Amino acid sequence: MRRKSGDAERAAAWQVQSLLLGYPDEALLDSLPMLARAVSALPEAVRAPLQRVLSYLETSQPLAVATAYVDTFDHRRRFSPYLTWFRYGDTRNRGMVLLRFKQVYQAAGLILGDDELSDHLAVVLEFASAHPVPGEQLLVEHRAGIEVMRMALRESASPWTGVLDSVSATLPVLQGSEREAVAKLIAAGPPGEDVGLEPFAPPTYMPEFIGGRG
Repeated sequence: MRRKSGDAERAAAWQVQSLLLGYPDEALLDSLPMLARAVSALPEAVRAPLQRVLSYLETSQPLAVATAYVDTFDHRRRFSPYLTWFRYGDTRNRGMVLLRFKQVYQAAGLILGDDELSDHLAVVLEFASAHPVPGEQLLVEHRAGIEVMRMALRESASPWTGVLDSVSATLPVLQGSEREAVAKLIAAGPPGEDVGLEPFAPPTYMPEFIGGRG
């Protein structure tokens, strides 16, 4: 989605993406028709992946969806929605980067609760939907984490892959150095971990699905 497509479209996409990364409670499931209407107005590259997620949520049993969500995002760190974790793990350096997120939010007038980590992708997307310029900057700065998460979800055939595919489609195409950053994260894994983020596709497989759409 190029900038000429309109900030309003990108803001709408980021809002829907943020909601679809949330726990699939009754409120979210009840809002699916409204979200479907919003998604229908988006460009194809952004719309199609979200429609796959909406279809899954609409046609699956609520308990099965909730169980799959918890198993994906709460029990397996390789699908972590916390963008800084992939690069910094549970280290002091991560705390400094989290502070950077909070400072950006505070500058825009947003104060997070103590129970919210500032680098959760849903939080960043919600912020970006209201504050596109600093929000996009945060997303681009942590693009490698987004792509690693996207690859992990795709490798596991997760129904939430479509959300990450859609997010990637709203961002600039990955350049060479950014691709290298993604490959390094895959190979090394977060600091403090004994192994990398296996099983992922090897770097030679990456060109098939790394890089947003223009």
